[in-house]
Amino acid sequence: MQTLSVRIPDELKRLLEARARGQHRQLSDQVRRYLEIALVAEDNPDLSFAMIEAILEAKAELEAGLAEPYVFEDDHEPVRG
Repeated sequence: MQTLSVRIPDELKRLLEARARGQHRQLSDQVRRYLEIALVAEDNPDLSFAMIEAILEAKAELEAGLAEPYVFEDDHEPVRG
């Protein structure tokens, strides 16, 4: 991983620090999270912030092996993605 130095206004830094504390993250992790969401939002302008967060969370759960096949009520075969 590389380091990137970016200048931001003091007020924005204070806001980022407060959000990071509120979400129990390091400042760098919070900034990284917002950048990831911003990149997805730029590619998908019709998605809400909440939807993007849910998609990224689901992706992380899938990568962690926490996903389970969905079984439709009328079907006995699991649907695999």
